[in-house]
Amino acid sequence: MKCPYCGFTQDRVVDSRESKEADAIRRRRECERCNKRFTTYERIDEIPYMVVKKDGRREKFERQKVLSGLLHACEKRPISASKLEALVDETESFLTDSAERERTTSEIGELLMNRLKSLDTVAYIRFASVYRDFKDVREFKEELEQLLTAREPGKKNKSAG
Repeated sequence: MKCPYCGFTQDRVVDSRESKEADAIRRRRECERCNKRFTTYERIDEIPYMVVKKDGRREKFERQKVLSGLLHACEKRPISASKLEALVDETESFLTDSAERERTTSEIGELLMNRLKSLDTVAYIRFASVYRDFKDVREFKEELEQLLTAREPGKKNKSAG
């Protein structure tokens, strides 16, 4: 650490303590050359996780935004809050596993849609209608047809019933 008084780069730590909030370590140091003391603080450098929007803008990831979108899609559906919380946890893990500390909204949206498809098809369609921004009924119908085609014959619909 560079001494703020003489610029010498060698010092010794005289005292270390955790801050009251436990978010930093306070260190008292003494310069090896001029013997003056100074204080430094060690904190975690928190770089936020980012979401890259369709138009290229970057926004800080907001867990609450994801949960809000899921709650809206799953309104009046038989999906527990704990399942939604687990889905948000999985989304957050997907983001934090990125070496670049960012993911596109497309990647996040696809992850959520794939999970919703296996949880509840109605919630999936609701989420997809907002996420994919269907321009007309034809696009919405195509999505429904793909969903129905993908279902295995004889398999009971998880959202029915």
